[in-house]
Amino acid sequence: MPTETFEFQVEARQLLQLMIHSVYSNKDVFLRELVSNASDALDKLRLAALRQDGLDADTSDLHIEIEADPDARTLTVRDNGIGMSYDEVGKLIGTIANSGTAEFLKELEEAKDAAGAEGLIGQFGVGFYSGFMVADEMTLVTRRAGESKGTRWSSRGEGTYTLESVEDAPQGTAVTLHLKPADPENQLHDYTSTWTIKEIVKRYSDFITWPIRLVPGTKGEGEGEETPGPETLNSMKALWARSRDEVSDDEYHELYKHVSHDWRDPLETIRLQAEGTFEYQALLFLPEHAPHDLFTRDFRRGLQLYVKRVLIMDDCEALLPPYLRFVKGVVDAQDLSLNVSREILQQDRHIRMIQRRLTKKVLASVKEMKTADSAKYATFWREFGAVVKEGLLGDADNRDAILAVASFASTHSADEPTTLQQYVERMKDGQDDIYYMTGESRQAIENSPHMEAFRARGVEVLLLTDPVDEVWVDAVGEFDGKRLRSVAKGEIDLDVQGGEQAEGEREKQAEEYAGLLGWMKEQLGEDVKDVRLSTRLTVSPACVVSDAHDLTPALENMYRAMGQEVPPTKRILELNPAHALVRSLNEAYQEREDRTELVETAELLHGLAVLAEGGQPKEPARFVKLVAERLEHGLH
Repeated sequence: MPTETFEFQVEARQLLQLMIHSVYSNKDVFLRELVSNASDALDKLRLAALRQDGLDADTSDLHIEIEADPDARTLTVRDNGIGMSYDEVGKLIGTIANSGTAEFLKELEEAKDAAGAEGLIGQFGVGFYSGFMVADEMTLVTRRAGESKGTRWSSRGEGTYTLESVEDAPQGTAVTLHLKPADPENQLHDYTSTWTIKEIVKRYSDFITWPIRLVPGTKGEGEGEETPGPETLNSMKALWARSRDEVSDDEYHELYKHVSHDWRDPLETIRLQAEGTFEYQALLFLPEHAPHDLFTRDFRRGLQLYVKRVLIMDDCEALLPPYLRFVKGVVDAQDLSLNVSREILQQDRHIRMIQRRLTKKVLASVKEMKTADSAKYATFWREFGAVVKEGLLGDADNRDAILAVASFASTHSADEPTTLQQYVERMKDGQDDIYYMTGESRQAIENSPHMEAFRARGVEVLLLTDPVDEVWVDAVGEFDGKRLRSVAKGEIDLDVQGGEQAEGEREKQAEEYAGLLGWMKEQLGEDVKDVRLSTRLTVSPACVVSDAHDLTPALENMYRAMGQEVPPTKRILELNPAHALVRSLNEAYQEREDRTELVETAELLHGLAVLAEGGQPKEPARFVKLVAERLEHGLH
C-alpha cells in the first residue's frame, strides 16, 4: 500500500501548534504520557490473551523499552503490547475529536498558571501529542497482536501526517521522537541523557507494573559509552501491594495523578486490605478540588479494577455509589473472573461486598478527618459536600454515617458550620424541631421574611443552599428524634413559653381579623390556598408559605427542569397583625362599604410577599402599574 498523506482536523492543528510552541514549563511530562500509553497497551494485550485462547501473540516477556541515540538525537519508547491496526492508527492518532480537544483548548485558555496548564495534557487524553513539545518530528510504527502487517505513522506537526503499511513491524508500538536541540533556559532538557531518563521514569512511572528498560545503545551523560545491558528503571511493585512503610507520600501522589489525570496532590489517601474468604486491596484518593464536570451526565466516574494485577476496567462504576463519584483509586481483587462486563459486575456478590466496605471506609475516613484536621475537612466539604448529600436520598444503610460527616451553615455562626448533633445540643428549652430554610444563598435566606421571628427569638436555623437540600430533608425527616422542619412551610409557633397569655392574644387577633382574612381569601382565590395570620413575622407585613406537605417553588422548578410535569401549587398568604399596613387594611375593610380600592391593596400585599422571597408576581406589568398609581396618589 503506498504512503498516504492526511490532514489533521482543525482543532488537532490548534493543539499541535500549542504543543510545538510549548506553553508548558515542565516538558518532562511527555515521557510520562508515552510510558503510560505503553503500559495501557500491555494491560490490554494481557487481558486479550486471557480472554481469547486463539490470539496469536507473544506474552512471554511483556515490557517497555526506552532507547536513546545522542548522535541522531532520537528517543524511542517501545512496547510489545496490543498494538494498532491501520484503521485504528488513523482513528486514534490522526483524529482526536473524541479526546475532548475543544474543551481542552478552552480550559487551557482559562488556566491561570503553568502547573494548571500542564495537568490538562493527561486530563483530556492528548498525551501522545505532548511529544511535539520536545520533538520536531514523531514517527510511530505499530502492529496489532494477531495481525501480519504493521503501520507506520509520521508527522512533523505541521497540519498533515502520513500513513503506510509495513511488512516487518514487530508486535506492539514504537514511538520515535526526533528531538529538538537541548535548551535548558526554556526547560528543554537533553532527553538522550541516561540520568535525565532515569530521573523522569522514577518520578512519574515507578509504580507501573511492567518493567521499563533502558536498552543498550543509550549513552550516559558525557560518557560516550554504551550501557552494558538492559537496565530496569522502575520497581514494578504495585503501591497498593506494598506496606505503608515502604511507600512515600510522593509515590502515592504520583499514582493519584496517574489514575485521575489531576495535576494537584490528593487531599487524602485511604488504604484498605481485606483478607479472608475474599481478598482484595484498595488504594483510594480524595481529590483536593472538584472537577469542573462533576455534576454533568458525562462525568467519568469509577475506580480502576484489577484482578491479580491485571487491569480489567479503567472506570468501574460498580465499586462505589454515585454520591462518591469523585473518589479516585485502584481496587485489586484476587478472586474475580477476568471475563467480566459492566453488567455482570452490577450483579456480582463480591463487587457489592467491596462497594459496601469501600463506602464505609471513605465515610469513616472523612469522619476521622473532621476530628483530626478541621482545615482539611473544611476543604473537602466545600468541594464535595453537595455530592455527598446525594447519598441521603439513595443510601439508607449509610444515612447515619453521612449525617455524621455532614456540616451546614447556620445562624449560630457567620463563619463556622455546624453538625446536626451540635444543633441539637444547642436547642432551646421547649424546642422540639430542627429548623431549616433552603434558598439560593445565605444572604437571600437571612433576608427572607420567614426568618424574622426566629431571629427575634434567637432560634437557630440551618441555612441550606445546595439544590439537593430541597430533597434530602424530606427524605431524612428527623435526626435524634427531632423533626427537620422548614421555616417556610406550615404553621410555625415559636411562643413555646408564652402560656395562656400568648394563646389568648392569638385568639383575640383571630377574631378581630376574621372578616379581612375571609374577604382576602375570596379576592385572591386564584392565587392563594388560604390567608391567615402569621406568627413568624415581626417586621414584614406579609409572606407566602407552602403548606406542610406541598412542594416548594424551588422543588417545582427542579422537577420541571428535569422534564417532569408538576401542577402549580397554591401558596398560603400570611399577614403580620402587628404591622401598621395590615392594621390599617383591617380598619379600612371594617369601615368601608366600597372595597374596590382595597382589592388592589390586597393584590399589592400578595405581590410584595412573593417578591420578598425571590419570586415574581403573576402579572408583573399590572403589579408595576398599581405600585406607580399608589406612589402618584401618595404625592398629592
